[in-house]
Amino acid sequence: MKTFAIATLGCKVNTYESQGYEAALLERGYTEVSFKEKADIYIINTCAVTNTAASKSRQKIHQAHALNPTACIAVVGCYVQSNHDQVADIDGVSILVGSKGKSMLVDQIEAYLQGQSVCEERIDARSISAFEALKVERFEHQTRAFLKIQDGCNQFCSYCIIPYARGAERSLAEDQVIESAKQLVNNQHLEIVLTGIHTGRYGNGTGRNLLDLLKRLVAEVPKLRRIRISSIEMNEISDELIAFMKEEPRIARHLHIPLQAASNTVLQRMRRPYTVEWFMERVAYIRSQIADISISSDVITGFPQESEEEFMEGYRNIEEMQLSFLHVFPYSKRDFTDAAKMPGHLDRKTKKARGAKLAQLSKELYTSYKQRFIGQKISVLFEKEVEGMLFGHSSEYLEVYAKKEAGALHTLCDVLISELKDDVLYGVCVKEETL
Repeated sequence: MKTFAIATLGCKVNTYESQGYEAALLERGYTEVSFKEKADIYIINTCAVTNTAASKSRQKIHQAHALNPTACIAVVGCYVQSNHDQVADIDGVSILVGSKGKSMLVDQIEAYLQGQSVCEERIDARSISAFEALKVERFEHQTRAFLKIQDGCNQFCSYCIIPYARGAERSLAEDQVIESAKQLVNNQHLEIVLTGIHTGRYGNGTGRNLLDLLKRLVAEVPKLRRIRISSIEMNEISDELIAFMKEEPRIARHLHIPLQAASNTVLQRMRRPYTVEWFMERVAYIRSQIADISISSDVITGFPQESEEEFMEGYRNIEEMQLSFLHVFPYSKRDFTDAAKMPGHLDRKTKKARGAKLAQLSKELYTSYKQRFIGQKISVLFEKEVEGMLFGHSSEYLEVYAKKEAGALHTLCDVLISELKDDVLYGVCVKEETL
């Protein structure tokens, strides 16, 4: 039987899509192997959000070709959509699929293996209007499942290639989301992470929104123990959404809210739709409604023309906000974007130094946030055993270890936190919930 291997780069949406490719191939009788092994089929699910991501995508293609020069190498995703000709010129590439046609990828692979010609239609991502669903019923070896509910972005921040790579906003119909969630729960997934490129814009243009979907999930999928929102923009977090989260314990107490910069002048150049003062006010409001909620964020360092004064202003504002933790990215120049054409691009050394300073701040903020849970009881979904202990994540997305208890693996447990050791929380199970 023919074998396949999949390499996934980038975001949780890509993780979900790769699971769809895996499921389709397994259903047709193929055998999965490690990407480090020789295979008949390689799928590289690419990312283009930074130069580093694009470089890693190319490296995976070269790796596959080196492992098996005669393999079918299918390259899919954002890097293909944004740099089609560059990918097509790489030795060994058999199939190219950008942001449209992903549901037909396995059909194309089988056609290629049978010696048929494979169409490599190039399309403008902005012409994509329909949500393309993949069949994903389970995530092997995972307690947490991803569910892609939205794709595309209409925002066009000045630095971002994603609207050009993913196309316009589109959403999976509510009924399909509910049915997919039920199937995942039937396959013993206690937590579902709702993912999208611009998740907070779910339902845009339909008269429905993310809050409507959350209410249906809670009402219609009662065995779903935890619903997590992967990422959401601050201007899409309504007071009504916060009120629902406050009253509904099944919605995870964690919001990842991209900030990108904490200086108004930098935010203006980025074309972000808010001021730092308003963002800080919203953070304070959310915390006033939901005690101990985790609020994390993305921050870009070294944006074109960013002065030392702007950077330090942003640093102080982030410090004042006491965000739980940061994902810090050095600015990466991307084709097609307005920021790429701006004067005043910073050197790599400066971007790296500023990134390191923010990363250190993030570490300090996260340690401080974790310490507040010592002596508290929090809900933890135990996902695996590590060196004789149970390991999982809390509603706040905190990593937690606890003494092994019979029947506790793949369950939700209330855990009394006793200590913070090596930046990880430890505790004892005091109650279990099972499906």
